[in-house]
Amino acid sequence: MQYSISNLNAFILLVTIGFSLFYYVNDSKDDKEFNKLIDKNLSPIQLISQLKGYFFVNPVLALSLTITIFSFVGIPPLIGFFAKQMVLSAALDNGYIFITLVAILTSVISAVYYLAIVKQIFFDKSDYKVNIMLMYCRYFGNIFYKNTHVKQVIYKIEHIILSSSLTITISILTLVILLFILNPQE
Repeated sequence: MQYSISNLNAFILLVTIGFSLFYYVNDSKDDKEFNKLIDKNLSPIQLISQLKGYFFVNPVLALSLTITIFSFVGIPPLIGFFAKQMVLSAALDNGYIFITLVAILTSVISAVYYLAIVKQIFFDKSDYKVNIMLMYCRYFGNIFYKNTHVKQVIYKIEHIILSSSLTITISILTLVILLFILNPQE
């Protein structure tokens, strides 16, 4: 259950982060992998380097992704810690000492990779800049109520936000990961 919840949250977050970067262009000249991508500015996250400095673009999504990554690592008091603890305890109770040591070793190795992602999100300089082409665009929308035109509205880039259902889903999943310590039972 822990892995499913954390995986679902990571998937939703990465897709959301990818689409939140629609209004930005990555002007990195040094990133050879990124420059080889065919749809580098029009697609969700494909490379870890695309998350570079994302905390400065959207801190809330960056923190939520970090909590999810820390859960994968198994840092207490997140849900991932209790899942790893329960599996390793069961293995030790049944005498599987070698496999427990292998699991701990692989967990430490994977933590290095996960923490490298967190380092890029928070400590590396972002290559993203607002797309000049979209910065001065105005988007027009119409509000209808019972097939009657109520008013026309003008949107700028600052007015476009994530949908409430998406933010609620991300918030609930992140809180489940974070607040599992209140009732850490199987």
